[in-house]
Amino acid sequence: MSLPQLTVYRHDRRKRALITLAGEIDLESAPLVRAALERCLYDDMHTIDVDLTPVTFCDCSGLNAFLYAVQQTTLAGGTLRLHHPPPMLALVIGLAGCGFLLLGTPFGSLPPPRGDTAAMPAPAPPHRSVPLAPVLSGDVR
Repeated sequence: MSLPQLTVYRHDRRKRALITLAGEIDLESAPLVRAALERCLYDDMHTIDVDLTPVTFCDCSGLNAFLYAVQQTTLAGGTLRLHHPPPMLALVIGLAGCGFLLLGTPFGSLPPPRGDTAAMPAPAPPHRSVPLAPVLSGDVR
């Protein structure tokens, strides 16, 4: 019998839920994440905090589950925030420009790295030596 690659812990206090995820979030475990977050909404939680400190890996399926959950939580009138994402996930969230949705950070800023991990530099904006040309020009029919 293999050990589960992701463990979900939940602690409720009034209308606030703390979800702690431990392990790897990928295509196989993302449905578990989605189900846990949907259950919070079903249980009428208004604030959902997701602690990612023990997460060792998260791919785009995990990011998609979080984006879907924040959308559903917002539609229900609540808030969802991710806390302490692993450095690579924090970088992907920053590059995707969705930190303001998931982390509550101002648009365009990266969250500080957690723990003793080396800081990952923010990517420089692309340098354009030539001005951008319009895609369509002239008479389009």
